[in-house]
Amino acid sequence: MVRFGVIGTNWITDAFIEAAKETEGFRLAAVYSRSAEKAREFADKHGAPHAYDDIGRMCRSGEIDAVYLATPNSLHAEQAIACMELGIHVLCEKPLASNAREARMMTEAATRNGVLLMEALKSTMLPNFQAIRDKLPSIGKVRRYFASYCQYSSRYDAFRAGTVLNAFNPEFSNGALMDLGIYCLYPAIVLFGRPDKVQASGVLLSSGVDGEGSLLLNYGDMEAVIQYSKISNSYLPSEIQGEEGSILIDKISHPEKAEIRYRDGRTEEIAVEQSSLSMRYEVQEFIDLIGRGEKQSSFNSHERSLAVMEVMDEARRQMGLVYPADRKR
Repeated sequence: MVRFGVIGTNWITDAFIEAAKETEGFRLAAVYSRSAEKAREFADKHGAPHAYDDIGRMCRSGEIDAVYLATPNSLHAEQAIACMELGIHVLCEKPLASNAREARMMTEAATRNGVLLMEALKSTMLPNFQAIRDKLPSIGKVRRYFASYCQYSSRYDAFRAGTVLNAFNPEFSNGALMDLGIYCLYPAIVLFGRPDKVQASGVLLSSGVDGEGSLLLNYGDMEAVIQYSKISNSYLPSEIQGEEGSILIDKISHPEKAEIRYRDGRTEEIAVEQSSLSMRYEVQEFIDLIGRGEKQSSFNSHERSLAVMEVMDEARRQMGLVYPADRKR
């Protein structure tokens, strides 16, 4: 049994706990919030016996083995490292950090302290993503990966009215690339590795974050084309194009339907049954890794998380998107 503390008390933590309760080996032991009152309220809501307003005290309590970290992106590195220095395993929401420099600090802390650090990017753990990866050879030589995740943010209405909420605040290392673009980029890194060249463009909003953007990743004999947005919707599926056929994917962030359309006219459904509680697979992977004494996932590995952060750093450099966290040393 792995005893978890959760850091962050927002909707994503609610979803995490709901999914985690469906896995084997999960126990919610503690909740952290900057507000003791909010920590206690959230703990009572989910049946956690302990509540804290001090991360160090929670980690030293002897009541937890691991934490799920779901605070603003700009806090990930500091909070994760603080936990790992006290021997606590960390499942950290995506993106792992504000930039590659922070991500390296986190992986070094994990290695130094002999603990597990894993980025909670759920889509690469889903059975349907595994089905897509397994069927990739069926379409022959891959020539193009196209991924789209464009979803108008409910918080953009407030932005248009003059109120900048966290989702569009550079202080928290937020924006469209970090929030949505990563769902398109991470699968590309898992399937095809690091690109040879990155070209990026985007629309910067008045607050200083990106509202939407595009990436072109060159792999020499293939390319990955990525589009993402928090200021408009898109209803396009994603697609992996091969010389013998193409894999169509309904939602790259959460594949539920996937099929191969071959050049000879045949169609093959490749989607498999998976839980509607999509986060349960990343939780089970994390728990299983702890049980086996492993220090990183073979799916969401340190190397892949660092590669994703390095591509996003380069994309932001080309867009002129700088976070306050980038200026820290």
